[in-house]
Amino acid sequence: MNDHIAHKLPRDDSDPYRYGIYLRPDAKTCRAVTVVTDQLRAQYGLLSAGAFPPHATLVGSQPFGFNENEVVAAVTALLANREAFEVHNAGIRAPGIGYVYDVSQNADGTENEALVSLARDIEAAVEPFRRPMNNPLPNDFVPELFRGHLSLASHDLYERPDLRDEVGEFIRELEVPVPSGFAGRSVVMYRTASPDWSGRWWKTMTWEHVHSWELTSA
Repeated sequence: MNDHIAHKLPRDDSDPYRYGIYLRPDAKTCRAVTVVTDQLRAQYGLLSAGAFPPHATLVGSQPFGFNENEVVAAVTALLANREAFEVHNAGIRAPGIGYVYDVSQNADGTENEALVSLARDIEAAVEPFRRPMNNPLPNDFVPELFRGHLSLASHDLYERPDLRDEVGEFIRELEVPVPSGFAGRSVVMYRTASPDWSGRWWKTMTWEHVHSWELTSA
C-alpha cells in the first residue's frame, strides 16, 4: 500500500490502542513460556513473544475505538455458562519463521474444535465494534488459518532469519518443563499500545489487563 492511499483511509479513534482477547494457560504453562522468552531476550535480544503475557490468541490486535465497555459486555454475555475444555500441548513446533508450543490439536491428533469454536464465537461477538485500521495488519479470525499456539519466538526472526535454527536448538536445549495440557477456562482481554504500529512495534509496545472471564467447569 502506498503512502498516498494510506493517508486517505480513515484513522481509527482508539489509536494507539489495540485489543487482544486471549485464552490464558494454567500458571505452570505460563511460567514455561516466560522462562523461554526471558532466556531468548537475555541470549539473543528477542522481544516480540515476550512483549505479551503468555497466551493463545483468540482475537488479536483489534481497534475497538471507545467501545471497550461494550466489548466486555458482549463477551461477558457470550461466555455466560460456557464450559471449559481440555487443551493439549503437543510441545515445541516451528510454523513459519518462529517457534511455539502447539495447542491446536487434541492428544489424538484431531483438531481442538472447542478452541476453534471459542475463537469463532468471540470474533462474531466483537465484530460490530471493530474500527478501520491501517497498522498493524489485521489479525482477524480465519477458520482455515487458525492454529492455537503459545508463542516462544516470533516477529524478531523476520529481521534475523539467520538466527532461526540456532534459536530453535537453544529452546530445545533449555528443556523447560511444561505440562502436556491444561484446562481452557481463563479468557483475558488486554489493551495494548505502541507509538508506531507500522514499524517494529514489539520494541515499544506496552499492555494493560482489562478484564478476565472464567468458563464454567464441565
